[in-house]
Amino acid sequence: MPAQVISGKEVAADIRAALKEDVTQLKQQGVTPGLAVILIGEDPASQSYVRGKAKACEETGIYSRVIRRDESLTQDELLSEIERLNADSSIHGILVQLPLPKHINEKAVIDAIRPDKDVDGFHPINVGNMIIGDECYLPCTPHGIIELIKRSGQNIAGKHAVVIGRSNIVGKPVSMLLLQENATVSIAHSRTADLGSLTRQADILVAAVGRPHMIGAEHVKPGAIVIDVGVNRIASGKLVGDVDFEAVKEVASYITPVPGGVGPMTITMLLKNTVEAAKRLTAVQ
Repeated sequence: MPAQVISGKEVAADIRAALKEDVTQLKQQGVTPGLAVILIGEDPASQSYVRGKAKACEETGIYSRVIRRDESLTQDELLSEIERLNADSSIHGILVQLPLPKHINEKAVIDAIRPDKDVDGFHPINVGNMIIGDECYLPCTPHGIIELIKRSGQNIAGKHAVVIGRSNIVGKPVSMLLLQENATVSIAHSRTADLGSLTRQADILVAAVGRPHMIGAEHVKPGAIVIDVGVNRIASGKLVGDVDFEAVKEVASYITPVPGGVGPMTITMLLKNTVEAAKRLTAVQ
């Protein structure tokens, strides 16, 4: 029997509907959650992501401020812009769209954002709190992955989860979040020997490497939950994931599609973090 498809679009729509109600309540208290996005340069993918974020904010009732700057912007100028947003009480969340131009140090930029406005969940303080299980803003894509698994009705506790990829944005944080949900976690990467022997042990398989159709049916344990984080454009122009969807759906019990799986959840969890930031920052004022 083919796997049940976990629709990120449907889960995201449910979460956004609840967020819209939260925003309405905050506005009745005189607070409009505000998200500032800084976009540097003309990268088409970044432009598309930022448009998607602005549209999602509008639909949810969140105030969106998109700050566009030329690629010639200096690091000092960018840090000054961030400092202004840190001090702006109408802005509850700050996001600097990555990647950045080569002359700007990414770590310096992430470190400059106030942790209580770091709705991307990338600041070292938020990362540290995530690892020890303290309150923090969780990184959006990993948080979305956990929500997708939970809302599929499947338990994470006691399962063997294998994460393919060790990036700071997805691989490492989703491994920590799975561990906090009481999974036993293995992390695979480019130097993992005999990848298939490891992935075939996975009750939950998360593919986040950025290589089209890298994971085939032969890599998957029958009945596994397969979460595909990859977004790859192949020669035909079609978007595909890291997982060979058509082949793997015949083996897995649950699977996310590309597009329409993890992608919609990333922006949704960004909105969720922004609304939460507005609640927290309003409470301490």
